[in-house]
Amino acid sequence: MKAQDLLGKTADELKTELLQLKKEQFNLRFQKASGQLENTARQRQVRRDIARIKTVMSASAAS
Repeated sequence: MKAQDLLGKTADELKTELLQLKKEQFNLRFQKASGQLENTARQRQVRRDIARIKTVMSASAAS
């Protein structure tokens, strides 16, 4: 996910995307704890995507 892609989305779309990523992050944490996580790099991707969305949301709220 690129920040440029996020800039064109509305606040509601960003909130929906953020909620979806947080759910995925939660599930990945449980998979890791139970030893079922295969793609460990996905945790990092999800965490960074969440940060990107939060950054875009705060930037658009400030302007």
